[in-house]
Amino acid sequence: MTAPLQNDLFLRALLRQPTPRTPLWMMRQAGRYLPEYRATRAKAGSFLKLCMNPELACEVTLQPLDRYRLDAAILFSDILTVPHAMNVGLEFEAGEGPKIARPVRTAADIDKLPVPDPEGELRYVMDAVRLIRRELRGRVPLIGFAGSPWTVGTYMVEGGGSKNFQHIKGMLYGAPRELHRLLDVITRATLAYLNAQVAAGAQAVMVFDTWGGALTPADYREFSLRYMKRIVDGVTRESEGRRVPVILFTKGGGQWLADMADTGCDALGVDWTTDLADARRAVQDRVALQGNLDPSALYAPPAEIRAQVARVLESYGKGHGHVFNLGHGIHPDVPPEHALAMVEAVHELSPQYHG
Repeated sequence: MTAPLQNDLFLRALLRQPTPRTPLWMMRQAGRYLPEYRATRAKAGSFLKLCMNPELACEVTLQPLDRYRLDAAILFSDILTVPHAMNVGLEFEAGEGPKIARPVRTAADIDKLPVPDPEGELRYVMDAVRLIRRELRGRVPLIGFAGSPWTVGTYMVEGGGSKNFQHIKGMLYGAPRELHRLLDVITRATLAYLNAQVAAGAQAVMVFDTWGGALTPADYREFSLRYMKRIVDGVTRESEGRRVPVILFTKGGGQWLADMADTGCDALGVDWTTDLADARRAVQDRVALQGNLDPSALYAPPAEIRAQVARVLESYGKGHGHVFNLGHGIHPDVPPEHALAMVEAVHELSPQYHG
């Protein structure tokens, strides 16, 4: 039996229900900017080992909540756990990001890909979700997540991060049928993975489309949005007697917010390159919006951070349906007290936009 939720502001805001203030959390809130995270990661031995250890993943998930007045916890994991379970040979090299030993570039490569069992190869993630829910004791809701099929596919085909997307765009333009086959396998794996997270206790889910902004509008709709819509359609939307909201986030996707709202999701993440007032007009209050302070604003002195928070809140304006967040993940070298300045400013300045 899980503890009743003491703070549901985040879930209410995602469903565009009234809240007394704007709830907030931070992308990558459990991360390298916190000395306690760095200590736990050192104990784990590597980033991947930290992801695969439910007790330590739980520990780092809770760390930012002990430090800041946040309204949600996000599962500590990585968007590449799914390809890792598909046996493509994932490693994280210090300072270089993820590397995939066996990139997926041919029809034969795609044929070999399994759809992993979330309670088998990915059991460590589900165990982490269950443990975090237990340890949260109802303090705040828990967000589960996955990468978008396009973004995960990009890593799998490129063999890591990419500047010009040579291999995946080569496939997109030269072998689109094969790329659709790959995206279909990833979508099926992702749906099973997210639904298992909800069954294990995730109370909202987010799909991170990091590389969608690299596509043309037509290609975005065909190769990214189409598969995110399948996820929205197939993910469990009711659990423990509550709706499970779905957030979609395409970095660099401001021009497609109206199309994204058409998927039937509950909320959209907005990066810092789109004004929230413009985003709100584009979606016509059909979905909640999450964002969107430039993460680099946290390098500024606390007084300026407060001013930038005020600008974001003013940009969204009065009414419900806003979750305050950064426009992307917090940078590793941001001083923790600067994040505190942001959190405190949201608590202090946001009530005037509600009620």
